[in-house]
Amino acid sequence: MSLSKELQKRRTFGIISHPDAGKTTLTEKLLLFGGAIQEAGAVKNNKIKKGATSDFMEIERQRGISVATSVLAFYYRDKKINILDTPGHKDFAEDTFRTLTAVDSVIVVIDVAKGVEEQTEKLVSVCRMRNIPMIVFINKLDREGKDAFDLLDEVEQKLGLTVTPMSFPIGMGYEFKGIYNLYEQNINLFSGNSKTNIEDTISITDLNDSILDQSVGEKSANDLRENLELVDGVYPSFDKEAYLSGELQPVFFGSALNNFGVRELLDCFIDIAPTPRPKKAEERLVNPQEEKLSGFVFKIHANMDPKHRDRLAFVKIVSGTFERNKPYFHTRIKKNLKFSSPNAFFAEKKEIIDISYPGDIVGLHDTGNFKIGDTLTEGEDLHYKGIPSFSPEHFRYINNADPMKSKQLEKGIDQLMDEGVAQLFTLELNGRKVIGTVGALQYEVIQYRLEHEYGAKCSYENFPIHKACWVDPENEKSEEFKEFKRVKAKFLAKDKKGQLVFLADSSFSLQMTQDKYKSVKLRFTSEKE
Repeated sequence: MSLSKELQKRRTFGIISHPDAGKTTLTEKLLLFGGAIQEAGAVKNNKIKKGATSDFMEIERQRGISVATSVLAFYYRDKKINILDTPGHKDFAEDTFRTLTAVDSVIVVIDVAKGVEEQTEKLVSVCRMRNIPMIVFINKLDREGKDAFDLLDEVEQKLGLTVTPMSFPIGMGYEFKGIYNLYEQNINLFSGNSKTNIEDTISITDLNDSILDQSVGEKSANDLRENLELVDGVYPSFDKEAYLSGELQPVFFGSALNNFGVRELLDCFIDIAPTPRPKKAEERLVNPQEEKLSGFVFKIHANMDPKHRDRLAFVKIVSGTFERNKPYFHTRIKKNLKFSSPNAFFAEKKEIIDISYPGDIVGLHDTGNFKIGDTLTEGEDLHYKGIPSFSPEHFRYINNADPMKSKQLEKGIDQLMDEGVAQLFTLELNGRKVIGTVGALQYEVIQYRLEHEYGAKCSYENFPIHKACWVDPENEKSEEFKEFKRVKAKFLAKDKKGQLVFLADSSFSLQMTQDKYKSVKLRFTSEKE
C-alpha cells in the first residue's frame, strides 16, 4: 500500500491529566471499543484488582498509579490508532514531557468534581507551546460534580483554551440521564439503576420533538433545550482547521468507568484528529510524506520483560518507512545499525513487525547504543530537537546496601538512568554518586526496580542541593574558569554524558556564582550536546 494511504490511516495521540482523573480507565475503554481487549481492569481504591492493561510494571499495579508511559496500538474503523498513556503524577512529569514530543494530538482528561488541577495546567502549557491539537474529555459524570458551564469556563480561564462543546450532559450524578451529542445530533441514555450500559441511542434532529420529553422527562428536556441554546450563543461552532492549528478545543462529556461518552469521543477523534504531522529537526522541517526514513528515540525502557533483561528504545517514525533488517544511520554515533526484531506494542505485549510507517512507535532492542533524543535516518545527518533533561529538584546520595551485589547495582543504575527517569551525577571530589529526580516518588521506584529487576539493594542519604546547572564556559582555558573550578570543587560533578554540572546548595549561592563568574554560563537543561 502507498505511503500516503498508510499516513491517512494513522492517528498517534497521548492522553494527559492530573492523577486520578481517569486517564488509564479511558485508555482501557478505547481499547475495548477497538476490540483490542475483551474486558477492562478495574482500578478501585488504588488497589488494582486486575491490573489495568497499560500499567504493566509491577510497582504500578501495587500503587494503582502509572509511573511510565506505555504504548498501545489497535485498529478501529480501518484506522490504526497509537495511544501513549502517560503518567499523571507530577513526580513522573519528565517522562510525560518527552512523550509529548512524539504525539500528533492529545486528549486532556478532567475530573468533573475536581475540575482543572495543577498538573493538567503544566502539561497543557507544553501542548500549547507546541500547538498540539487537543480534545478535552470531562470524566466521571456519574458522580456529583461542578456545573457543566462552570467547568467550561474553568478550562478556558485556567488552561487558556478556546472550547467548543461537542456533547452536553443531561443532569449529573444521581440525576444523570445521558448525553446529547452535538456532533452526531443524537442522545445516549443511561440505563436503569446500574448506570453501566447505554440503553438507547436516539437520533434527534429537532430538539422540540416530544420524543425528547418522553425519553428524559419534561424537566430534563427543558433544561437541555435551554443549555443548548446557551451553548449555541456563547461558544464558537466547531472548525476543523482551528482545531488542527491548536486554536480551538472540542469538549466531550462522559464517564469512562461506565463506558459512557467514550464511543462518541473515539468516533469524532477518528474523523477530526490529525494524521502524522511534520516535525522540526535542527537542520530543517521533515515531512511525513518523504520517502526516506527518519525517526527519533523519545523513551528507553529497561526490563520490559524481566526474564530476558531486555532494553527497548521507543522510536517515533517521522518520515518514510522503517523496514526490518535494513541498515539505518545513527546520527550521534555515526554508525549504521540493523534491527532484526523491531517490535510493535500492545502494553507489555510485543510482536515483531516487518514494516512501520510515520506515526508508528517502534521498539528496538538496544545493547546500549541509544540515548533519549537520538535520531535514525537513511544517511542524512538530522537531529530532532526538544528532548532536554530538566534540572532535578531532589538530590540524594545512593549507597550500596549489599556489597556482594555491587556489579548488579552498577548495571541497574546505568540502565535505569538511560531511561531518563532520573539523572546520575558523579562528584568530582570523591567519586560519590548522587541521583537527582524531578519528584521524590522516583526514589521509591528506582529502589524497587533495582531490587526486583537486578537483585541489587540500595539506600539513600540526603544531599541538600538547591539546583543542578550545566556548566558552559566561554573559554575553558581562562583564569576565571580555573578559579571557578577550584573554588567550587566540592560542588562540581559530571553527568552521565560526561558534561560538567554545578550543584548549587542554595539560590543565594547560585546567584553569587552567576554574578562573580560572568564568563561561565549556567544552564538549567542539558539541551546543548
